[in-house]
Amino acid sequence: MDYKKLAIDKHREWQGKIEIKTRCPIETADDLSVAYTPGVAEPCLEIKKDKDLSYTYTRRHNTVAVITDGTAVLGLGNIGPVAGMPVMEGKCVLFKEFGDVDAIPLCVETLSPDEVVKAIAMFCGSFGGVNLEDICAPRCFEIEDKLKKAVDIPIFHDDQHGTAIVVLSGIRNALKVVGKTPAECKVAMSGAGAAGTAIARLLLTAGFKDITLCDINGVINKDNNYADKYLQALAEMTNPRGIKGKLADAVKGADIFIGVSAPGLLTEEMIKTMNTDAIIFAMANPTPEVMPDIAIKAGARVVATGRSDYPNQINNLLAFPGVFRGTLDVRASEINEEMKLAAADAISELVSKEELAKGVIIPSPLNKNVAKNVASAVAKAARRTGAARI
Repeated sequence: MDYKKLAIDKHREWQGKIEIKTRCPIETADDLSVAYTPGVAEPCLEIKKDKDLSYTYTRRHNTVAVITDGTAVLGLGNIGPVAGMPVMEGKCVLFKEFGDVDAIPLCVETLSPDEVVKAIAMFCGSFGGVNLEDICAPRCFEIEDKLKKAVDIPIFHDDQHGTAIVVLSGIRNALKVVGKTPAECKVAMSGAGAAGTAIARLLLTAGFKDITLCDINGVINKDNNYADKYLQALAEMTNPRGIKGKLADAVKGADIFIGVSAPGLLTEEMIKTMNTDAIIFAMANPTPEVMPDIAIKAGARVVATGRSDYPNQINNLLAFPGVFRGTLDVRASEINEEMKLAAADAISELVSKEELAKGVIIPSPLNKNVAKNVASAVAKAARRTGAARI
């Protein structure tokens, strides 16, 4: 099927993938007087006295802003915020279909992180949460950090944390297949941008001790001085054995490879230098760091990619609808590390022992039970950690 042509034809036909639907009847003069003037003044006055009532009297409690500056759109790069609108609308469709979350796409025309933060802070009273999307590193780190300090609603950069959650869930199940534990595994990673940084941080939180990252310049090592403060912080918390060199040096003797970088970087020869029962997550899209058949031929035991035409697709759709559903349900003030770990567990739990025996380590992204499971786990974790407000 020619998806490119079909997508153009269907987008022209749809003229947008989302629309506004009303929840109140407007059939009579009384209906109008209750939904609008004069009756609408009463909830306004109540909210004036207590802003938290905006969650009760408006749709804020179920509405998320999906925001991009267009600097890293879906593998297309910096195409600008308006060109990113079809992706943002698609994201909103997924929020509704899988999490019953109302999402509004907002494309911000600025390359200033401070202006993005200011804009979101000014309209955040209309939303119950913010999903940052397709913002390049290191801008995404700065925007997220500053937003968390500026507003009192959850901020979640899906390219970072959604990816990390799904990767962790898949890795946990892969370890069940090969009979290894997080603490004993050596992890080699290719890619130290938004996704790579978040994956490394969440793996450390989950009990992994030995993680070595590589970027385009080679192995990230704390002996180097990085101008990017976020990369420097990453160097300080990873590579405990002080490995130097290139990707091949990081991969040698590793139990797990995680790629969020570029096509073809992991060779058959490199995989052969890994430990037995190697786990390969090659997630560059559309062409992974290594093709699954080559990885298996080289001795890999478990292989996952970002593609839908191979088994074990690592897809953020498994995470973000349920994460926000659970967050909104308890009106959480943040999405903390415990909530992310709970989400990863909830995803991995949906893979049966029979599926694991067949090499399946991750549920299908089209499985709508995933979002329900994730939402429940996230809500419980929010209450457990004090993030829940209701």
